[in-house]
Amino acid sequence: MRWPPWSSPSTDDERDPKSSNVSGPSASIPATTNTQLDWAAFTEPRTLLPTLILTSGILLAVRFHRRYLRRIPDAPSISPSFLRRRSVFGPVTSVGDGDNFRIFHTPGGRLAGWGWLPWKKVPSTKKELKDNTIHIRLAGVDAPELAHFGRPEQPFARDAHVWLTQYLSNRRVRALVHRQDQYHRVVASVFVRRAFDLPPFRRRDVSYEMLKRGLATVYEAKVGSEFGGDDMEQQYRRAEWWAKVRAKGLWKDYRKIGSDWESPRDYKTRMGMGDPSSESNGKSKS
Repeated sequence: MRWPPWSSPSTDDERDPKSSNVSGPSASIPATTNTQLDWAAFTEPRTLLPTLILTSGILLAVRFHRRYLRRIPDAPSISPSFLRRRSVFGPVTSVGDGDNFRIFHTPGGRLAGWGWLPWKKVPSTKKELKDNTIHIRLAGVDAPELAHFGRPEQPFARDAHVWLTQYLSNRRVRALVHRQDQYHRVVASVFVRRAFDLPPFRRRDVSYEMLKRGLATVYEAKVGSEFGGDDMEQQYRRAEWWAKVRAKGLWKDYRKIGSDWESPRDYKTRMGMGDPSSESNGKSKS
């Protein structure tokens, strides 16, 4: 078999130089070889098949990397086609209020080398993490507000913040992203596995866990609320109802206060932090 396959077939004289009986001065003159490209060789199965396999492999590898292994640096970088279809995975680097935090996206997790390959280390300093994390707002819940811009802290805001910080800090979470808001955050359903929960390592919905403990209320926007589906919304409302019945967390004095009890949404409205209808369109902070 000739190689490369597109080279021209050699002549009998070229294959067997001893067959030439030329002698004398003309014997020292090298024979001229035919270097014309043999285009027909490109259509041969033995050439086409390896080429197709190699090309297909490269294209599939690029597609797989772009779809599953490409790191997303921040929430605005998430493609609209990604929303409501895909999730992001990574360690929590900081917690803001009682219902939002930041993660460093590590696509593929440890299987893709994150945490043990030298070039796939998770940054630990604020300088390295700046503009390199995804800001996430928990879907379906509204936690009491901490003190901001001279506004007073809402009751149980500190409890919600402390619990969320302890529950998520330095843990890897998976966030199913729903939509973006104007504050460069992405609203997402967030899930975590913890060894010390019972049963251990069971997937926990963070929004549900907050509602169950009375550390947040069901999100009260009029339209456009994100729960991850009708079934999840019903679960959230049942969890809130049980927390209210048991007077847990921010529901502790609900019966005593009555109509004067203030939800996180009522507090935001009173403080001029946006109304529910505009919030759903991304025009106010939630």
